[in-house]
Amino acid sequence: MEKLPSIKALLGAVIAIFSLMVFGFCYQKFTKLEFRSDVSILGSYLRASSQIQIDSIIKYYQKPDEKQLEVIESVLETPLAIEVVPTIVYDGMTMESLSAKLNRSLKSTLSGYGEKFAHLSINYGVDPYVAVAIVLLETGCNSGVCSALTSQCNNVGGMKGSPSCGGGSYRRFSSLDEGIEAFIKNLSKNYYKKGLTTVEQIGKKYAESNTWSTKVNNYILKIKAN
Repeated sequence: MEKLPSIKALLGAVIAIFSLMVFGFCYQKFTKLEFRSDVSILGSYLRASSQIQIDSIIKYYQKPDEKQLEVIESVLETPLAIEVVPTIVYDGMTMESLSAKLNRSLKSTLSGYGEKFAHLSINYGVDPYVAVAIVLLETGCNSGVCSALTSQCNNVGGMKGSPSCGGGSYRRFSSLDEGIEAFIKNLSKNYYKKGLTTVEQIGKKYAESNTWSTKVNNYILKIKAN
């Protein structure tokens, strides 16, 4: 007479199979690999033995066949078609086109610094047309020859302070990069962030001349036309 498994052994087998199925479900969900649960283990157990064969339990993973591997390799080798949308930074222009436009107005010592003015103006929240227009008025670089203050002391905005440029009240900077950033940072901190955003508002604090704002606006028109 065939010996039937004990209730305790049977319960243990049921728990083991249930755990196997739950583990298989979780494994398949996170790895996206095919999981095979063999529910016939329990039947085999009841028919043949009072002990669960370990080989039946561990066979839960089915490796992909050659066709599946070919599909996977094909997908991995296919380049993704990603559409790159240009980022508009100012006046309908990208950073590159804005830099090029500013460069067309910057001459002499400041030639090629359009990208520097564009990046710093956008980063500091300053109108790049206004920033470059003020520089053109203060330095004379638009005419082709920059002032000595710019060419010798890297001061692009008529900024005062120390260290002194040649013993006067105007400030000297160690490089054009430093001078340009100091100028735009000053516009941001002492004008734009205080609500002085138009040329007229800036002019009342920036310059003593009554014609300063008019001249800056004229330079803005020239920059836009370039």
